[in-house]
Amino acid sequence: MSLSWTEFERVDLRVGTILEARPLAGARRPAYQLLIDFGPEIGLKKSSAQITHHYTPATLLGRQVLAVVNFPPKQIGKFMSEVLVTGFADAEGHIVLAAVAGPVPNGSRLV
Repeated sequence: MSLSWTEFERVDLRVGTILEARPLAGARRPAYQLLIDFGPEIGLKKSSAQITHHYTPATLLGRQVLAVVNFPPKQIGKFMSEVLVTGFADAEGHIVLAAVAGPVPNGSRLV
């Protein structure tokens, strides 16, 4: 299935810095609830991420991540996830975060 350039441009992928990370209480699968700073245009957003295999809350603080910021919010148990943090499955199916090669301003859009 092909994707047109116009369709790709509709996906708003932005960089943000994780300010808070803690276990997501009540999740069916182990997950963290994240608070991510996407800069002044977008602000602070919350996300649920099943990334507990490779990361601890301490290793996530200050890390820049790539997230889709224009999906509708999704209810995860009692938590409302506002953005989708992106990553890739390793050989065992555990998520490894997608990342930028160097620091960029929060809110920068993937182009």
